[in-house]
Amino acid sequence: MAKLRITWKKSTIGRPPQQERVIKALGFHRLGETVVREDVPTIRGMVNKISHLLEWENVD
Repeated sequence: MAKLRITWKKSTIGRPPQQERVIKALGFHRLGETVVREDVPTIRGMVNKISHLLEWENVD
């Protein structure tokens, strides 16, 4: 199955608490961190919700 490489690029300071919870649910601990997750609809939906805070790419 395909994977997504997701990097947290912008801070959640001043953002709604819901966006901060999505960051934590994706497994981020600090700004600038990169995680690799399965490309499933649940993860894709989370990335779409906070795409303005992230950079992501497909990984084969």
